[in-house]
Amino acid sequence: MADWAIVATVKAPEEQVLAFVAHHLALGCAQIALFFDDPDDPVAEVASRLPRVEVTRCDAAHWARLGARPERHQNRQARNALRSYRRCRQPWMAHIDVDEFLWPEVAPSELLDTIHRHQLLVRAEPFEALHDPDLPDDIFTARQFRGPMKAPHAALRCEILGPLATVLTEGVLSHSVGKAFFRTGIPRLVPGIHGGAIAGERIPGLPFDPRMKLLHFHAQDRTRWLAALPFRLERGAYRYRPGLHAHLSAASQAEITAFYDATQRVTPEQARRLAGAGRLVEADLGLNARVAALRVEG
Repeated sequence: MADWAIVATVKAPEEQVLAFVAHHLALGCAQIALFFDDPDDPVAEVASRLPRVEVTRCDAAHWARLGARPERHQNRQARNALRSYRRCRQPWMAHIDVDEFLWPEVAPSELLDTIHRHQLLVRAEPFEALHDPDLPDDIFTARQFRGPMKAPHAALRCEILGPLATVLTEGVLSHSVGKAFFRTGIPRLVPGIHGGAIAGERIPGLPFDPRMKLLHFHAQDRTRWLAALPFRLERGAYRYRPGLHAHLSAASQAEITAFYDATQRVTPEQARRLAGAGRLVEADLGLNARVAALRVEG
């Protein structure tokens, strides 16, 4: 079966990095390349002792090899992914973030074995983790994940989000375009954050592979979402979502709290409607247990 690797540029607490690693090693990932955006991050030392993990500290020497350090973190991610792609020994490489977890219906190696030899990408659709304050902590904590509600699910978006459907025009706070596996060894292929290009020409989009989901823990933690909100509005992804940016920038603290509750929690009836439309994934990742096992193994 086809071996596969992962590359991620990380800046996160130790338990979150370990959860990301433990989950994907359990899925059979052959190699995980972690680029630590902060070269002095103490988590890098911990991660370097883990099986099948390669650690790179993004220090001055690293950026001297790759060129000047990009100011935007998205560009740093892309540079690191390209370096990892060119050195990857596995036939497939996925580029995802530390708060994203692959959730396949079959083993990824088995899935990738079925891909036609001329197909360069395998796309995973994102499902955004929802907030449930009653769940016990699991490092990344959620059991329900909602998929994008753009066409042909626009009517469902209005039903679930009400007046806020015009603010979240795709039904999610974060990206709706997903992430990709890239076939390695392709001359002049450049992996990006959500897709890739060959010789500067974007690789045409493919449908999401229904056998592979991407569970994205973007906002399931209310406290962390509120803490990250100023950055996301000023320099992060929300800058590129005019309606969302305008709504949250003008909102009071009470209105932001109401927005969060209305968009990141669902009632049992809403969950039933989402599941019926294929817009809800239910999953228990068991991350605390996986991290405990990884610490023993490491």
